[in-house]
Amino acid sequence: MQYSLFDDSSAAHPVRQELRLPEADVSYYPNWLAAGKASTCQHALEDELPWAQDTIKLFGKAVKIPRLQSWHGDPECAYTYSGLTMTPKPWTATLQRIRERCERTLNTRFNSVLANWYRHGQDSMSLHADNEPELGPRPVIASVTLGEARPFIFKHRETGQRYTQVLEHGSLLVMAGSTQSHYLHGIAKTKKPIQGRINLTFRFLYPRS
Repeated sequence: MQYSLFDDSSAAHPVRQELRLPEADVSYYPNWLAAGKASTCQHALEDELPWAQDTIKLFGKAVKIPRLQSWHGDPECAYTYSGLTMTPKPWTATLQRIRERCERTLNTRFNSVLANWYRHGQDSMSLHADNEPELGPRPVIASVTLGEARPFIFKHRETGQRYTQVLEHGSLLVMAGSTQSHYLHGIAKTKKPIQGRINLTFRFLYPRS
């Protein structure tokens, strides 16, 4: 399938909204991908990626994560979290095109991406921080949403203050600076009958010393 992610006028100058979270650097780009292109990418990724429901350790117990996921990146980008070590699978054509657009928008290099497929409202992501050592002390995490809009929750580590941003189809959320040091983030379950959502979190991994 031939298509371009860069042939619309909004690609060169996406609208950036700064979320006013204390001790954080978070930006939101609504309609970062036009709806038609976002849907094309979503359907392509559903078919392209080798989705799996992995097992992690939670409070010492092995549990299945409540979503499907797939880890992709450059060959050296093995990634470990919650007792799960993932070996990167190759970049697909769709992932590569979206990565290139993220890099152009943010002027930042990414060498890996975690794809999550939330199939329905009972698929979720518990509150956590992307603070593994290989991400560095001030990582830039670029989060692309394709599909059903879901509320994205921030919780301040010290004050407990919460902030919610609805991540819409085709949007880009960027967490940078000291965000991971001060906030947890996640996607809650819902009993509402909703459609599926694919989320791509691009990041740069440094080799472990």
